[in-house]
Amino acid sequence: MSMPDEPQISEEEMRALEAELERIHVDDVLLQTVVSLINLGARKAATGHPDQLHIAIEGVRALLPVIETRHADKLAPIRDALSQLQLEFAKGAPAGAGAGERAPGTPADPASAPAQPGPQPAQPSRLWVPGQ
Repeated sequence: MSMPDEPQISEEEMRALEAELERIHVDDVLLQTVVSLINLGARKAATGHPDQLHIAIEGVRALLPVIETRHADKLAPIRDALSQLQLEFAKGAPAGAGAGERAPGTPADPASAPAQPGPQPAQPSRLWVPGQ
């Protein structure tokens, strides 16, 4: 049932949408979602929103196992960026966040964490894209 104010889609537009949906792979959406969460998490870290940063970290950690078997060759920069976000969360976690509470996978003492070799993600003010 169509609403009176709802725009009507022509048959040609519908075929174009269907063709676009056929072209898009679920893996593409998952990878883009992971990159978007990393970028948004970095932005939230820079603007002092540790709760939002934590959610972004957990979202990336939840999606990585889904895509790692097919895209392991593309995940090194994503894992590096995730590590950086986890370190930012560990540094910025509020004192009242609970005894010993930190982002899963982050060291208890960020200073004891080994330095991440290789390319680093872009600064939080810029969007980070794998391979760039």
